[in-house]
Amino acid sequence: MVARILACAVLAGCSKVGTTGDLGAAGGRHPWTKAGVLRIGFQVSPNTLNPLLAANTTEDNIDHFLFDNLVSADAKGNEVPMLAAVVPTLENGGISKDGLTLTYHLRKGVTWSDGYPFTSKDVKFSWSAVLNPNNNVISQTGYVLVKSVDTPDANTVVFHMKQKFSPAVDTLFGESDSPYEIVPEHILGKLHDFNNVPFNSSPIGTGPFLLKEWVRGDHITLIPNDHYFLGKPKLREIIARFIPDENTEVNALRTHDIDWQFEASPDEYKALKTVPDIKIVLQQRNQFEGLQMNNTHPPLDDVRVRQAIAYAIDAPKLVNDITGGSAVPADQDLPPIMWAHASDVTRYPFDPPKARALLRAAGWTPGPDGIVAKNGQKLSLTIVYNVSNATRRAAVVQAQAMLKTIGIDVFVKAYQGGLLFATMGQGGILQNGKFDLGWTGWVAGVDPDQSSQFMCDARPPHGNNTDFYCNPRLDAAENVALTNFDIPTRKKAYAEIEAILTREVPRRIVWWPRQVHPLNPDLRNFAPNIVTETWNAYTWDI
Repeated sequence: MVARILACAVLAGCSKVGTTGDLGAAGGRHPWTKAGVLRIGFQVSPNTLNPLLAANTTEDNIDHFLFDNLVSADAKGNEVPMLAAVVPTLENGGISKDGLTLTYHLRKGVTWSDGYPFTSKDVKFSWSAVLNPNNNVISQTGYVLVKSVDTPDANTVVFHMKQKFSPAVDTLFGESDSPYEIVPEHILGKLHDFNNVPFNSSPIGTGPFLLKEWVRGDHITLIPNDHYFLGKPKLREIIARFIPDENTEVNALRTHDIDWQFEASPDEYKALKTVPDIKIVLQQRNQFEGLQMNNTHPPLDDVRVRQAIAYAIDAPKLVNDITGGSAVPADQDLPPIMWAHASDVTRYPFDPPKARALLRAAGWTPGPDGIVAKNGQKLSLTIVYNVSNATRRAAVVQAQAMLKTIGIDVFVKAYQGGLLFATMGQGGILQNGKFDLGWTGWVAGVDPDQSSQFMCDARPPHGNNTDFYCNPRLDAAENVALTNFDIPTRKKAYAEIEAILTREVPRRIVWWPRQVHPLNPDLRNFAPNIVTETWNAYTWDI
């Protein structure tokens, strides 16, 4: 699969920050380290522990402790088998020559945490559960392209595709932009839906850890699965604390009450450099951050207004002021680490006069108070963000001021992340289109496929196209990229895709983050891939 070929290593590297202190504890650990116990700070409290209902990166990463996908990726982006015994490829015959059949040979002897055998029936059921319209899954991208699934024996599962789909191995229970793990058929198989069932808070998985306790809104405690098929985990306990304020999380790092702050926002990077006795990992990812626009809300359905907004955003200033240099100004959604990154794109340097000219061309003229109006109606928009994220909190304030200089009045509305990013069925603000602008980010998969973000049929509830953007020409180029396996053909298609997206700017991509991970330096084997930090948690030790 082409996803194994990345432009560069995904880790920018680890750097020790501050002093290391005296290693006074047994085993060469710092005295504050609890041997074998990893304490993590998460900003967002999960709504569910059912991996097929996951709607944000917190839920995805906690799910990786408890469940497994078929194929994951290592820190260099190479596909690695998990529940699959081998990664299907064209070379080994796992992918048929016509690209329409994928055959997975599953690991033998794997059991669910209740002792029930894991089989191909679980894979087939999990696929059908993603497609079940009664389940509140956030995306069906790729899964709807599967015509049928055969299970010739307990250890073999065969996906028959409706069409060629080059990211299939990385999408179907792999490390996609919506990474799903396998769930047990023997527990969930007979249910009409599993949106509100005991399993969601008392999960049974195949993963390296088991749920010991979940105190909602406060913490989750995990213990090792002694019978994990890749070997007994080295950690004896994981305590995931839910701390909705980043300043509080930084204080917890300073006092050594947590060992890892999960996905610290770039806004913290400068402050974290002053915290002694931590190590910072800057993780490169297929990820972007910026201002999304609801393309169905007038006047955002006018490309001239969207372009005006793009020119009004001073990306270098935001990167410098807010990320402390941990991020890089962006000109498209695909970062340079991806082989599909395009060079011929429309760029939007900070240019308020050009932005005002575009608004005038669209019929919006400034009033006495400087706010533009059309037919007596002022141009007023609401921007949403998740309140726990200090970076986004700072970004929306600056974006609000920048847009006001070109005559757009912006009101800011904050939501808890659990509500902002929830599925449509859970009342999610983005999925239900209850916004004009939103300062958000996106972590994509190991393959450059971004169809779940921008294709017409990926609009909620079928995908993550929460810009509600639709362009048949883009769909045609996406279909070329998705139905060919050779990189030159796909790269040409992505060049066209990026040209369309940057010209029509359904969202203003502002920067490519390098994800900031402040860690206790005693944590060993932390090696996140470009999608998921916890893929190899069974090897971690502290």
